[in-house]
Amino acid sequence: MVNAKAEAFKTEGNTFFKNGQYAQAIEKYKAATDIDPSQPAYWSNMAACYEKLGDYKNMEEAARSCIKADRSFIKGYFRLATAQKNLKDLEGCTKTLESGLAVDSTNADLKKMKKEITETQRNEQVISYCNKAEEQVANGDISGAYKTLELASRLDAGNAKIAALQAKVNPKYEQMEKKRKAGLSGAELHKEKGDELYKNARFEDAVVEYTKCIDAKPSQDVLIKALSNRAACNKQISHFDATIEDCTAVLELDPNNIKALIRRAQAFEGVERYRFALQDVKAVLSKPYSEVGKVNFDLCNGMQHRLTRTVNQLKNMNSS
Repeated sequence: MVNAKAEAFKTEGNTFFKNGQYAQAIEKYKAATDIDPSQPAYWSNMAACYEKLGDYKNMEEAARSCIKADRSFIKGYFRLATAQKNLKDLEGCTKTLESGLAVDSTNADLKKMKKEITETQRNEQVISYCNKAEEQVANGDISGAYKTLELASRLDAGNAKIAALQAKVNPKYEQMEKKRKAGLSGAELHKEKGDELYKNARFEDAVVEYTKCIDAKPSQDVLIKALSNRAACNKQISHFDATIEDCTAVLELDPNNIKALIRRAQAFEGVERYRFALQDVKAVLSKPYSEVGKVNFDLCNGMQHRLTRTVNQLKNMNSS
């Protein structure tokens, strides 16, 4: 039930707010929250006052208290996101907006701000890529600059600055690539063609090129890469037996190859050879975390739980 005295303080605060007396309004809203901190409107109005004063840190705190008071009070999320936006905490702002939209997916204010934040982050990333590319050019790293500008162009293909930098970098890169490829063996050229096809999701065509590379009997380093990449292609097109065969070949040459173990485990699971899949997953998880990496560790950890459950279920079925 709403406390009458707290409501009276809120009403006084509203009057001060309307008259532009934001500091005085804050004091009244604080008095209201001292009596009843469970009313989100008191905190929301306080946050609005701090916004008018440009005090975004205190606005953030008031908005958080607003959400704490009532997680379904959508204006609290908008207030908090506004504060975070002005504090340049765009990552936090995005998370707040997503939390608010989880409560009300149709809220126009939250949707509009999220779109604005996404655009701002995109523009900032493009500027960062362009600055990085300029530094790479200055340091003579043409290959690095080319790759950086490729990333930038994916975010903003029509950007004039990106186009201007590419006009300088691309001819130099193409000249370097021509010279580099002239020194490659036939096997290495097939591997590179396969890599390009893989990037364009032409997996079956990539398999053809990787096979030509492997048949040409390249160096062990190139062979491992070609086998590994062919296994990745076959996994993409659900040719799991071929994936298992190539991963096994990789592991014979490089027993600690994490990617090969994970791909083979996924392929084993795809053909319902769950015990073998579990064995490979456990092999990955037994290795040092620094070698496995967070992404692979989390993936294998999830697979281990799933596969263990499946193996136990099959065991119980067979014993019943």
